Amino acid sequence: MPMSNTGSPVHVIGAGPGGLATAAALRARGIDAVVLEKSPSVGSSWRAHYDRLRLHTTRRWSALPGLPIPRSYGRWVARADLVRYLESYAEHHQLEIATGVAVERVERRDGEWVLHANGGRRLNAPVAVVATGYNHTPYLPEWPGRPGFTGELLHASRYRSPGPYAGRDVLVVGAGNTGAEIAVDLAEAGAARVRLAVRTPPHIVRRSTLGWPAQANSILCRRLPTRLVDAMAARLARISVPDLGPQGLPRPETGLYTRVREGAIPVLDVGTVQAVREGRVEPVAAVEEFEGDEVRLTDGTALRPDAVIAATGYRRGLERLVGHLGVLDERGRPTVHGPRTHPDAPGLHFTGYSNPISGTLRELSRDAERIARAVVRTTTA
Repeated sequence: MPMSNTGSPVHVIGAGPGGLATAAALRARGIDAVVLEKSPSVGSSWRAHYDRLRLHTTRRWSALPGLPIPRSYGRWVARADLVRYLESYAEHHQLEIATGVAVERVERRDGEWVLHANGGRRLNAPVAVVATGYNHTPYLPEWPGRPGFTGELLHASRYRSPGPYAGRDVLVVGAGNTGAEIAVDLAEAGAARVRLAVRTPPHIVRRSTLGWPAQANSILCRRLPTRLVDAMAARLARISVPDLGPQGLPRPETGLYTRVREGAIPVLDVGTVQAVREGRVEPVAAVEEFEGDEVRLTDGTALRPDAVIAATGYRRGLERLVGHLGVLDERGRPTVHGPRTHPDAPGLHFTGYSNPISGTLRELSRDAERIARAVVRTTTA
């Protein structure tokens, strides 16, 4: 296979969907690429998600370039099936993947990128693509009293299935998609009591309405004015989603698309609305602090749950890898994305560090094609 004009392959860091898609798009254009993955296999983050998880985006709009997702996987692809798809994707495109390679630091030297990896390895590349993933490092807030909490506390990244929580009182912290779905999972599987700690009430939308997926609306509306989309979303919500205010989950005051612009993706309903209406999931105030075996909420309530599951999100974890290059913003996210590169970091691309309302896998696929075209332009110039 032809390589870049320097004789060295492009190095892609991370064998998740973004890294695999980019490597495949490069290969399709005659550019050699090596995918570096610290784990033993592709799709490591998807392997670690909870068992119940299904994509909230349709099979059609979740496929990566060059290989459809099998129809047998259904419209809403299960976590395990997506892992199978990623494995078959790497095999189908004959991607070169080096597992067990953890890139720890990226530096610019003599017009090339030097990747410092575990074991003292140094890899040189004319172009590097960072695709280590949006959900890289679990984030657990530094709540007062947390180190002395005597109860069970775990981040949602460690939650797999509801079996261990049957008959127990569980507090789920965080009302994003992960927290809402874990709460439903627990309630449906026999937890004695499930409470959902909510700091900011989320927008809740139906995953599909009369067969029309919410993702389609997101794609159609993403270039419309924010105020217009806010108004349209509010009208649709009043028609399709009941008011859960009496149950402690009021409609948000800020518009849906305004919240999206701030980084808050709406919750796709996979049973949340019904569980809250029936009292099987109880919304409560946000966590304020811990003391002994108690969890104190912002409204003064003190709880003594058997377990606390913190669905409090992730950090990108890029500071050690590229923080010294001046390519990250104050939130630790790349200042440029996809085909563009930072003026001080030519040939260093990033993919997968946004949370688009139109679907992460769809946008990863589009980014992969754009990055490949940009690399072709730079390596053949």
